[in-house]
Amino acid sequence: MVTPSSPFSFLDDLFNRVGSRMQPPDWAIREIQQRTVLFLNHVLQQEPEAQQRLVRQQGRVALFQWRFVTMKFVATPAGLLDLAPEGAEPELTLSVTEESPFGLARAAFTGEKPAVRIEGDVQLAAEVNWLVDHVRWDVEDDLARLIGDVPAHTIATGARRVVDALRRFVGERSGKAGGSAGAE
Repeated sequence: MVTPSSPFSFLDDLFNRVGSRMQPPDWAIREIQQRTVLFLNHVLQQEPEAQQRLVRQQGRVALFQWRFVTMKFVATPAGLLDLAPEGAEPELTLSVTEESPFGLARAAFTGEKPAVRIEGDVQLAAEVNWLVDHVRWDVEDDLARLIGDVPAHTIATGARRVVDALRRFVGERSGKAGGSAGAE
């Protein structure tokens, strides 16, 4: 039985039931994984230090898990990522412990990292942690290549304002655990 601790409890339960029953076909999963690797490599290529760190980890395999989603990555000699071959044994396992997609979204909007259980090689874990802390997607730069600098800057500024407003909203809602709202 789900307790009414959140207005999203019903949606969490629905996500759990649908997600456990409806699995996409293997070819779709593989395609999504390939697209994820392409995106991650695009972001990594914007940060030379990240690539240098991954070169030192070449051939090492890390497993990422969240609910029914799993992906094994291997560091390449170019300092990028690729999907690990079938049957490759991971040296590091990263398991996101937050089950709720809405809990993950709330953490993202408040700027928090999700809780992750880490098992395996300490050095590889330290490198992954550095990547998480220091590598960011420069959306504005990519958008500028498509539509130009000024429109990209305008859109990015607007998007940052929306995200900041959402962070404040989520932070206010998280801080009001049954209490009354105080004046600011």
